[in-house]
Amino acid sequence: MGRIVGPPGEIQSPAGAAAVPQREGDGPRVTAFLGLLAGVLACCVASLLVGRYRSISARTLADRVLADARREAETIGRQAELDARAEAFRRREELDAEADSIRRDLREQERRLEKRADILDQKLELINRKEIDIESLQRQLAEQQEVLRRRDAEVQKVLADQLDALRRVALLSPEEAREILLKRVEDELRSELGGTVLKHQAAIREACQRQAREILTTTIQRYAASHTAEITVSTVDIPNDDMKGRIIGREGRNIRAFEKATGVDVIVDDTPGVVIVTGFDSIRREVAKVSLERLIQDGRIHPTRIEEIVKQTQDELDEHIRRLGEQAAMEANVGGLHEKLVDYLGRLHFRTSYSQNVLRHSLEVAFLTGLMADELELDGALGRRCGLLHDIGKAADHEMEGGHPAVGAELARRYGEPGEVVHAALGHHDDLRVDTPYTVLVAAADAISASRPGARRETLEKYVRRLEELEALAMGFPGVEHAYAIQAGREIRVIVDSEQLDDAASAKVCRDIARSIQRELTYPGEVKVTVLRETRSVEFAR
Repeated sequence: MGRIVGPPGEIQSPAGAAAVPQREGDGPRVTAFLGLLAGVLACCVASLLVGRYRSISARTLADRVLADARREAETIGRQAELDARAEAFRRREELDAEADSIRRDLREQERRLEKRADILDQKLELINRKEIDIESLQRQLAEQQEVLRRRDAEVQKVLADQLDALRRVALLSPEEAREILLKRVEDELRSELGGTVLKHQAAIREACQRQAREILTTTIQRYAASHTAEITVSTVDIPNDDMKGRIIGREGRNIRAFEKATGVDVIVDDTPGVVIVTGFDSIRREVAKVSLERLIQDGRIHPTRIEEIVKQTQDELDEHIRRLGEQAAMEANVGGLHEKLVDYLGRLHFRTSYSQNVLRHSLEVAFLTGLMADELELDGALGRRCGLLHDIGKAADHEMEGGHPAVGAELARRYGEPGEVVHAALGHHDDLRVDTPYTVLVAAADAISASRPGARRETLEKYVRRLEELEALAMGFPGVEHAYAIQAGREIRVIVDSEQLDDAASAKVCRDIARSIQRELTYPGEVKVTVLRETRSVEFAR
């Protein structure tokens, strides 16, 4: 500024200034300088524009980054809130589960506390009863002490009276002195008389037991019967395996018709040459076995023929049952039986009790009862009649309500049997008070017949389990060290700790074990409980 550019070749000075003559060669330099100055100004302007653009871009970018940061912060906040809610929900579930566990524990503890409270109530009740018993015992002891005191006073008085009497003896006559002496001796012997009576009663009881054992032994020796175990299946031989298909029939119609007509199950399996007939009713099983054998021999196996053969076999078996009943009555020498009772006797041939044939069992009981009645000078014929009909109810217990003793007594009463027979059938299991000696004899004979070796059969598992239950029950009592079941479970030997139990406590344990066995276990016959208490002292001489 301040310069005026004139025509080429000179530079105009400001107004009033003298013109400075321009030298040659200064024109290009000025031009270059001006160009440089313009370039610098352009660069400054461009730099200012670029700076302003960058500032605007940076502000826009900063605003965008801030917006993105805000959105991301909001997203992170919402995600953190969701995570916090999920964590809170998870913690709440954990707390609920823990609370449920605590509630269950509390309920279990409450149940245990209630159980303990019940036990404590029972113990308290037992203690109260014992306190009542102790109070009663104390009253009895007080009464006994009072009685003893009165008796002591009476004894002192009697002694004083005797002393006075002795003083007067010199004044008595011989007859009066003898009378006083006899009266005194009688008073002294009165107490001894009771002991003598008890001793004789014990001797008589022992003699009766010895005689009863001799009678039973003699009876068992005089009559010894063989036994065979009955089973609940029968096998039928077939000529070839093709016969199995004919027995089954088209779509199984023959075997279904046969099972419906006989009431048994027929098993046709891969066993070569046999077909198995099974059923718990021995009469039906026998009818089915004979009918199947006849069908195989006949060869015509179809539903109509099956019904004809089964009906024919049933009629023949009814006649066979009648003959079996007549033979049993004749073998036992029991006459005058009603024909219905004869039929029921024949049915007993097809009935088993613990695998023992009931008809053979009844015959054995009849002979044993008759022999024992003869030994006791009773009516042997009536004894055989009672023994033969004692289990007659087992032939009809599926037709009438009640157990076989009640059913047998009803049948005997209905068909005109004597009262002794009715009572023996009703009471041979000790279910009622015995009114006749024949009932006792029948019960003894029934026990003898059932307890003979091989007469009855039970599975090994059941036998072992019964012995284990017997020993476990005895081991549950305090003071018991060992318990051994012997004699096939008919006796248990219990060894107790001599330091914990004395003789009186051992006797009480023996009685409690016997009562627990009666109340909790099922067993045939009776179980003898023997408690052994022994004290041993061992020293060594060195």
